[in-house]
This record gives sequence, C-alpha cells and structure tokens, in this order.
Amino acid sequence: MTTNSRVRSLAALIIFFTPSAGLATDRANDGFYFGGHVGYLFGTGTATLGDPAGTASSGGSNAIGQTFGGVQAGWQTTLPSRWMVGIELDLSFMDARDGGEVLSYRTTQAGYADDQLEYLGTARGRLGYAMGPWTPFITGGLAFASTRWGRTDLTTGNQDATPGQWRLGWTLGAGVDYALDRRWSARAEYLYTQLPLAGFSFASPARYDSLYDIHRLRVGLNYHFGASDIDATETADDRGPGTWELHGQTTFIFQGYPPFNSPYEGTNSLPGVGQSRETWTVSAFLGVRLWPGGELYYNPELLQGFGVANTVGAAGFPNGEAQKSSFSFPRYNTSRLYLRQEFGLGGPTETTESDYGQLAGVKDVSRLTVQVGKFAVHDLFDGNDYAEDPRTDFLNWSIWAAGAFDYPADRLGLTYGVAAELNQARWAARLGYFLVGNQPNANVFDMSLFSRGGYVGELEMRYAPWGKKGVAKVGTWLTSTFAGSYNDAAALALALGVPAADTVAQTRQGRTKYGFYLNLQQDISDTLGLFGRFSWNDGRSEISAFTDIDQSLSLGLQLKGASWGRPDDRIGLAGAWNMISPDHSRFLAAGGLGVLVGDGRLTYASENVIEAFYALQMTKGLTATVDYQLLANPAYNADRGPVHVFSGRLSARF
Repeated sequence: MTTNSRVRSLAALIIFFTPSAGLATDRANDGFYFGGHVGYLFGTGTATLGDPAGTASSGGSNAIGQTFGGVQAGWQTTLPSRWMVGIELDLSFMDARDGGEVLSYRTTQAGYADDQLEYLGTARGRLGYAMGPWTPFITGGLAFASTRWGRTDLTTGNQDATPGQWRLGWTLGAGVDYALDRRWSARAEYLYTQLPLAGFSFASPARYDSLYDIHRLRVGLNYHFGASDIDATETADDRGPGTWELHGQTTFIFQGYPPFNSPYEGTNSLPGVGQSRETWTVSAFLGVRLWPGGELYYNPELLQGFGVANTVGAAGFPNGEAQKSSFSFPRYNTSRLYLRQEFGLGGPTETTESDYGQLAGVKDVSRLTVQVGKFAVHDLFDGNDYAEDPRTDFLNWSIWAAGAFDYPADRLGLTYGVAAELNQARWAARLGYFLVGNQPNANVFDMSLFSRGGYVGELEMRYAPWGKKGVAKVGTWLTSTFAGSYNDAAALALALGVPAADTVAQTRQGRTKYGFYLNLQQDISDTLGLFGRFSWNDGRSEISAFTDIDQSLSLGLQLKGASWGRPDDRIGLAGAWNMISPDHSRFLAAGGLGVLVGDGRLTYASENVIEAFYALQMTKGLTATVDYQLLANPAYNADRGPVHVFSGRLSARF
C-alpha cells in the first residue's frame, strides 16, 4: 500500500508558517508517533590500551566523524498554554562503510585494539512551545549504548573479542519540529551525549578503557498515529514543486541448509556441516518534486544479518538480500540519493502510479530522462517484472539478475553514475556511465573518471502478440577496471608452487571486460507469466563486482493465485544454468578465489539451480514466502553437493 504524503507548494508552506494557525494546528500532531532519522556524529574518543606483552601502553584521544541513521518512537501532548511535553526513545546505528563502527583504537608493539559501536540510544523527556506548525523544544535524559572491544595480536594474528558491553550515560539537546500535515512532522535536532569511562580485560592479558564525548546533528520524519482526519485542502491532488511521496519496506529472511556431501572445503566454500543465517532490512524511499520535471530521491536503509557462509560458496547465491558485507547489528546506509530530470517531448501521455523510485503523475509517453547520483545499475538496466527483486520474488542471484552481467557496484550492490533514457510508446533506449571499484569486490571507488569505469547500454522493445504484453531487452556493457588475469595467475601459481589466490594480485593492471545479456518476459494469460535471461562475458579477467559467472541461462514462470481464490498470492518456479570460461576454470582449479567461489581445487561442472516459492499475501502490504532451492555442483564443483536450501521470508510494504 502506498502512503502519498503530500505537502502544499513552497509558497503555501510559508503562509502556513504564521502563528495565526491557532491551537488546532498546535495540537495536530499530539499522541503517539514513530519515525526515522539520519545525521552526522562527531566528537572525541579517549582510550587507553594497557598491554603487558608490549613495551608500553598506548593512550590518547582520536576524533570521531561518521554518518548514522536510526529510528525513534514517542508520545507528546500540547497543553492549552501551548507548552508541549513528551517522551521519546530512539536507537541510532553507524554507517555501513568499512570501519564506520569504530569509535576508538589504540596500538602497542604487541597488538592492535579498538572499540566498536553496535548501537546508541536515548530515553528522553521533551519540552517545547508550539507556535503554529513550529515547535522548538529542549530535551534530555539517559543515553545507553552497546560497544564491543576487540584485540588483534600483531605477532600471531590471533583475535580476541568481547560480546557487546552495555554502557550508560546521559544526553542533552534541542531542536525544532515542523508539522507538515496532521499525520507527518519533520524535525531538526542537536544532541550531546557522554558515555563515561568503561573497560574490558582481554585474555591476552591486555586491558582497554574508553570514554566518549559525542555530538549529533540529525534530521528526521515522524508519522503520528490517531491524528484527526486530514482536511480537503491537505488531500488535494497537488503535484507541484514541494510535494512529496514516501514508501517504506522491511524484509526478514531466514535461510539454511542441512549437511551435504563435502569431501573437501576451501576459503570460499559452503560448509558441508550445514548452517542457517538471517538477513533483515528496513528502508524508506522519499521522492520530492523540485521543479517541473525535476525530482529528488532519497533511500535510507538499515541493513543487518549474514548470508550463509558469509555470502560465499555458490555463484548463484541463494539469498539476494545477503550482500557482501555482513553486519551483526543494523548499520545505516544511504543506498540511493539521486536527481532525475524528465523532458517531455509532446504527444500522448500516460499515468504513472506512485512506487519505489517513481512519483505519481501524468507524463509524456515520448520523453527523455536523465538521472545522476547514487543508485544501483540494476534499478535501470536488466529489469524484469517476474524476476528482479529478492524482497518480493526469486531469491537466487542468477535468477533475479542476468548472472554474467558484472555490473559496477560496491559490496552492497550500489554505485555512483549518470544515465539517460529515451522512451517511446513501443521501445526505450538507455545508456549509462558508472564508477567501479579500485580493485575486485571493493568498497572504494576508482576515481579515474572515464579512464576507469563501467559503460552500460540497453534497448527495450515492447510488443503484444495475441493481445498479451511482452518485453524484450538486449544489453551490452564494458568495464575498465584494475583486475587480474586468470591465465597469468594460474601460470604464475604453477611456476611458484603456490595457490593462484596468492598470485592473482601480482597480475592486476588496467583491463577491460565486456559482455551482453538478453532479457525476455511474456504474459501467457492474465495470471501466468514467462521470463528468461541469457548472459555472457569474455571470462578472461577477474569479476569486478557481481558474481563468478561467465555464461548463464535462466527460465521461469510466475503464476497468480486467482484460480484457487487467492488472486494476490504467487507461485514461482525457475531454473538457472551457470558456467565459467576455461580460463576461469583453470584459475579456480589452481587454488584461485573469486568474488564468491573457490574451494581450493575443482572438478568442473556447470552450476545448476532450481528455485520454487509460494508467496502468501497475509494482508495488504504484508507477504509471507516459503522458498526452496536446489544447488547442484555449487561453485562449479562436481565433488561437492547437491545443496538443499530452505528459506522463509516476511516482507511488509507501504
């Protein structure tokens, strides 16, 4: 279900600012509320590492600076005197970037230790004064946090870590709320937080002590429950500058497999003993109209969980929500932040519905659209109505995407770039340039613009045989990256008598990789759809970002449940055949490691995937899914498997 949260034009907001709005406006947002926030955290971490094995202790302060995000819930009421009183509980989580959770660190000659933040929360009272839609306030109360100390012995490489340790402190701050309408309010806020001295003794023996002075600047958005009905002027169909729409989702996936045949294992193997893991995401998607044709989109997310085997072990990995970064506690990520400009070219128009990454409205069918910022290449390229989103349909990487399409991305599947689309009634053409990692499977982008990067082009054709909608897409891509050669790494490994995983870095240099994909979807009836993909890349150099596939063919069906009285339920059935090039196979057989695969040795066979799911719509916006996958020859190894993977997924959207 979509919540179209609209505000009036910017001029109307200025009029609404005046205190003459009266007490009715002052009390519009009274009651319980829930929302999210993002911001910037800075301050000082003071820490001491006492390490008897070293020649000296290490102490001092270091600066903290990091973005963060989180959620809050509270209650408030406005008295007849216009004073607002309330209480609030919040939780904040650090940025998902590498090292974003580290608050302090110290080193001696014997070891390195740090203190990592799992979460930071407050329980506060709030006191404010309502002036029309504006309510400035002060706030204060308890602060609490969980931090985890870890130490690495620089001689042995052994690691010693603690579970999260509870810490209690205090917080003070001030801010201002602004009532957007009777159900939504925006906030800007400053909080100062102090976490007093606390410490932990490792088994080494060594001891780490730390304390923190933290400043936070943050903005937020709150939804107020039980607010009175919105009046007619607030629900008017105003789609001019300043209006906005908000969507949200949360998806929880529990996945596991029983023991399977595994005569040997390597660094990137699925463990043969069997295991289970979970992933969880919470996200919002905000779209704002800036000017005619201009739209700004912002997608904050909280990410938590692990793929089985820490997201390695199969090229067609079984959980599309398990990206290549694993988080024990939620981490904040700005997953998308981009500007889109549409230029109508005249002629017939079409109505677009409000959705993720799309504002509702009427647009020219013939239009040119330019998009620039941070987003996923897969948002614009290789889309398929029946298999493109692991939060709602197929989970396997080689089924919801073209497996051999090594699109530019970081370890969370995102990048920065610019793309353009020309849309016509029967066809569309897309072209984009995107940043690539500074090495394979990296979170740091190569900023050598245009000498390094990824180029993607796609042509989409729309047709309707026998009155049934069909779409065919052909895409081609080329990346210029810093990557190693499979052949060179395998030859060097043979000459030196070491695994190819140890030699591939020595072969890295600027290289080009290219490929193409075909993407088809066809409605068979009103309830049954067919889809398929074929993809290929040259298979000579390292995969940059997606997964270890050089050729892939996938076919599948999706059926709606109208025939058994459940029109919103869906059944999906699909298969994928994944292959790698001879160069790639020799590299893995010589002990090479790919992005996701590498058992140390290899008896090559194609990796084959079968996936089936049933998605049960429990109520509007809430869907529960059961999913089964068969992975034959995981990681292209006929010596291991098959693996039977079972999953449960619960997804809620508004």
